[in-house]
Amino acid sequence: MTRLLSQPLATLDVEQSTLYVTGDVGMNAAAELVAAGAKWLETGGFTAVGFDFSGVEKASSAVMSVLFEWLRSCKRHHIAVSAITLSAPLERLASLSELDALIHSPALAE
Repeated sequence: MTRLLSQPLATLDVEQSTLYVTGDVGMNAAAELVAAGAKWLETGGFTAVGFDFSGVEKASSAVMSVLFEWLRSCKRHHIAVSAITLSAPLERLASLSELDALIHSPALAE
């Protein structure tokens, strides 16, 4: 596993073609996570990637913003999203926000 970003409360790692976010992602960390992940997506040369947020214990709109920015980056670069894994708190937030259908859409894998 390679560390792309380390902050006091949040980290971004990559293994094979999956980005792993762990920790407490607040507004301060979100912008740096978006930038580091987007750079990796642009330069990685992947046709498909995964996003794993199972290590994020605190749900926040900042985390969801990171995910959606990365999804937009994938769309721009014609990268398929093979899997999105959310922690239980993030699953609840996605469901309450009615975003779960967008996140778990079969169209993401295309």
